[in-house]
Amino acid sequence: MYTKKIFGWSIIIIILVGIVFFVTIFVFPKQPPVSVYVNPIQNIIVPQQVLAQLPVQLVISKIHVNAFIEYLGLTSSGAMAVPTGPDDVAWFDLGPRPGNVGAAVIAGHEGWKAGMPAVFDNLHELKVGDKIDTVDGSGATTTFIVQKLGTYDQNANSATVFSANDGLAHLNLITCEGTWNAAEQSYSNRLVVFAEKQN
Repeated sequence: MYTKKIFGWSIIIIILVGIVFFVTIFVFPKQPPVSVYVNPIQNIIVPQQVLAQLPVQLVISKIHVNAFIEYLGLTSSGAMAVPTGPDDVAWFDLGPRPGNVGAAVIAGHEGWKAGMPAVFDNLHELKVGDKIDTVDGSGATTTFIVQKLGTYDQNANSATVFSANDGLAHLNLITCEGTWNAAEQSYSNRLVVFAEKQN
């Protein structure tokens, strides 16, 4: 008798679980993922449909760069924020996305602490005609061709780096170079690689 009761309750539980499963799968509409974490360090949440259009990876085959892209704006002092570590790069997200008309800007470190390698240690090796790729959240690749390299004092006017009015899509890569100033915790110069979207 006891065994029959257990069996009976087991059947009822199985039937209930089946009903719940059926309703969940076939009655309620399936919802796509609403959002994903694109940067665990910054804890940024971006809707899936927006992420598909945002840059997530920078690839420069010539200098063996394959870096995750952080999204950063300005510091409290009004300067462009920099990546949190030596391996990632940072897209200036107050400007255009790489591939859109205007000057998209991505920064990365050079000469990390204690001699550790950094993502843009070899950026100076790029030459006119070299290729730079960005990959967005959908997996689409946009290729840029290096047009020139320029060195600027850290306090120089940076308008030409962050703006373009020729109707083309630019990608400008920035890193530090020159002499380290321990008091200011900064290098004396900035190296900028200017590139244009490949047609």
